[in-house]
Amino acid sequence: MQDVIEIPKGARDQVLIFALDMPVEQAKFLRDEDGALAQVLGLPTIEMTQVEIFPVEDLEGLGLLGYLREGMGVSEADLSEHGMALDGLSGWVLVLRARAFDGAATRLTPARSVTLVARLGEVKTDWSAPSTIPSAAAQPTLRTPPREARNRARRIGASLFAVVMLLICLAIWGLVT
Repeated sequence: MQDVIEIPKGARDQVLIFALDMPVEQAKFLRDEDGALAQVLGLPTIEMTQVEIFPVEDLEGLGLLGYLREGMGVSEADLSEHGMALDGLSGWVLVLRARAFDGAATRLTPARSVTLVARLGEVKTDWSAPSTIPSAAAQPTLRTPPREARNRARRIGASLFAVVMLLICLAIWGLVT
């Protein structure tokens, strides 16, 4: 009996890691031949840009855990939960992002040579912004409304005009007397 792997509708942040128990030529065929991987997973089609098939040995220095953490943004919590199983993998692996299904609910029925090792979640980017910005420079300044500013300017102008006229009158009165 085949295992069924359910991918829920809207799932885009999951990463599924499969061990490929098959000859090298067959793994390369799955990677390079259109439709081969979809058939092995029991699907009509699959978006191959969201799939990676490679030998773990190609990740020398970084390792599979480092690749998943640094290259794919898998959370540290998921990696620590599945770390032993992932670290023990050798040979060819299939890394499948749930984005390959474009948000549709999907049922995978992989062949016996394709074994699910871990179902991980990518770290989601938090695009939300705080409701207030803590910087004082970013806080709004209380501006005087335009109508009030014009009224204040008129009062100042009228006061200056009155003072100048008073001085002129006093100067003329001083000359006359």
